[in-house]
Amino acid sequence: MSDVPACEVTDLTMHFGPVRAVDGVSFVIRRGTVLGLVGESGSGKSTVGRCVTRLHRPTSGTVRLGGADVTTLSRRALRPHRSAVSMIFQDPAGSLDPRFTVGDVVGEPLRLQRVGRGDRRRRVGEMLEQVGLRRSVVDRYPHEMSGGQRQRVSLARALVARPSLLVADEPTSALDVSVQAGVLNLLTDLQAELGFACLFITHDLAVVEFLADEVAVMYLGTLVEHGPKDRLFSSPRHPYTQALLSAAPVADPVEQRRRRRVVLGGDLPSSVSPPEGCRFHTRCPLAVERCRTEVPALRDVGGVRVACHLVDGDGHGPDVRDTTAAEHGAGLVTSPDTVGRPPAR
Repeated sequence: MSDVPACEVTDLTMHFGPVRAVDGVSFVIRRGTVLGLVGESGSGKSTVGRCVTRLHRPTSGTVRLGGADVTTLSRRALRPHRSAVSMIFQDPAGSLDPRFTVGDVVGEPLRLQRVGRGDRRRRVGEMLEQVGLRRSVVDRYPHEMSGGQRQRVSLARALVARPSLLVADEPTSALDVSVQAGVLNLLTDLQAELGFACLFITHDLAVVEFLADEVAVMYLGTLVEHGPKDRLFSSPRHPYTQALLSAAPVADPVEQRRRRRVVLGGDLPSSVSPPEGCRFHTRCPLAVERCRTEVPALRDVGGVRVACHLVDGDGHGPDVRDTTAAEHGAGLVTSPDTVGRPPAR
């Protein structure tokens, strides 16, 4: 297997006029792995996905796909690299052209690559079977199918050209819970079988725990923590990550009763005028004066990358889930956790 990453993003910035949607985001996705990108609505995670696929041209920074810098390529120069990355969207009904049959939708990437009609029809049929659909659906239209079936069609279209990177932007949030599990299981099986890398964008930490190898946490356009899934879930360093995990549902009823949920005070600040210093300090119950004036660097500590002044070089720092922090933290509210269960295989 090549040592060249499937995707390498360095100091990615995306501004829409005064809106600073993404500011200085960096990460690497190795071949055959899944990076879960999580955060609240408005954190900039979908914008990152659109920059990686070059649906947006970044304001600054670099995006490399398979070692090739595609950041500033024109549409014509970008065409040879399009087959390396595909995207699947949140709403399958909105992302599938209602005028096209399923066969046309799934075969479109191959047509653009000038694959012959016969070979194209064969590969479309094989891909439909791989995503759990019958070949006979090639002549049906998207509106004739259920939401779960349409998302499988979207997945077939994204993977039919065998990309090295799949960007999945909230692909299950519009589906019923029972259907979500089937789609996630399918995505896991296909990822293992085809070996593509995946940037999985979601707000659902249970899905990330089930699917991802690494997790990157975004807040207001920046990364606040990034590391291996097991390490980040077992010992989160950043107060924002700790608060997110405290609100995630757990299957173990004993742990559920013992754990206290952290509810952060205030609203997400505006990305037009983000706070000075640490962007999280306006909602962080542990913030000190340094947090209000100095931007924390995203640095390696204890096997993860974290951007917090309160975490030392060995990865030690306060935890907003502790009783002391809960009782004395400004603007912090705790409540019993809710019942939930991650997707089951």
